[in-house]
Amino acid sequence: MPTNKNALLRYQILDRCFSNRHRKYTIEDLVDAVNEALYDMYGSEVSVRQIRDDIKYMRDRVSYDAPIEAVPFDGKRCYYRYSDPDFTIFNNELTVEEVTKLTSTIKMLGRYRGGANRWLEEVISNLEFRFGIKTNREHIVSFEQNDQLRGLEFLSELIDSAINHQPLNLLYRTYNGIETNVVIHPYHVKQYNNRWFLFGLEQTPNGDRIANRPLDRIVKFSISNVAFIPNTTIDFTNHFDDVVGVSIPEDCVGMETVVLKFDPERFPYAVSKPIHHSQKILSEKDCILQIEVRPNKELESVIFSYFPHVEVLAPASLREEFKEKIANNLKKYSTVQNDCTDTL
Repeated sequence: MPTNKNALLRYQILDRCFSNRHRKYTIEDLVDAVNEALYDMYGSEVSVRQIRDDIKYMRDRVSYDAPIEAVPFDGKRCYYRYSDPDFTIFNNELTVEEVTKLTSTIKMLGRYRGGANRWLEEVISNLEFRFGIKTNREHIVSFEQNDQLRGLEFLSELIDSAINHQPLNLLYRTYNGIETNVVIHPYHVKQYNNRWFLFGLEQTPNGDRIANRPLDRIVKFSISNVAFIPNTTIDFTNHFDDVVGVSIPEDCVGMETVVLKFDPERFPYAVSKPIHHSQKILSEKDCILQIEVRPNKELESVIFSYFPHVEVLAPASLREEFKEKIANNLKKYSTVQNDCTDTL
């Protein structure tokens, strides 16, 4: 019997049924289980005879030597299972319950496939085949995604380069239009605020440094022939714990206790959507929150997103900085108002 994609899927479904101690699968139940998966994946079905042949093939010592037994019940009927509950032809470490949960996860991720997310597309397709699952095409879960964002087409290859330790020759364009060629050793890819960022060791004439390159600023890249320099300094598991977003401040910028006072109507939302994992309530009565972070541009952006319903109480330096920016912004609006008035 040829071991093609259709056959592997049948053995996979049968293996799962034989391992399930919570249900008794008769030959008819096995046919239904296999056909449900086959129809979803390939639009085809099999007969009882095919399933019996599959059972015989799986029992064969040369093939899988599966300990499949037919257990009599309900008079003349019997159900099929592995005599050894821990046996599996795929050496699958997941339990039936875990596979069930994974099925739901794969179906949810299926809504995020397509477009520029080729890496995720490959992952989902492999999971579908490995576990005999066809994702649900109903629009049940939505993810925030900007398909017009530049650089998404690079995501799959950049992730692969980081995994496979492949240095890259990268052409990067700043927002001012200045292009720079650099060699970067990719270590980590992170998403924040619907944008993707590449982190790695960048080799420059002024020395090596850990660089943060947003994908929408990358023009093109290719595999470099230099030797890969492994990451021995940064644990990206907690690298961003002290900041909001992805920008790591200079070493001279230390931790600050940022205290924010919200308007009563906005306070519940700020509580339900923490600005940072260190966030805690100082006073519910006065609507005051506190976070422990190293201030950066992303923190300022998040705080400004709550204006005019938030006030920075501390630290004094950050409060003064916001005061100056608000004053400068007010001048712009005042100038526009005067200019418009003068033209009347």
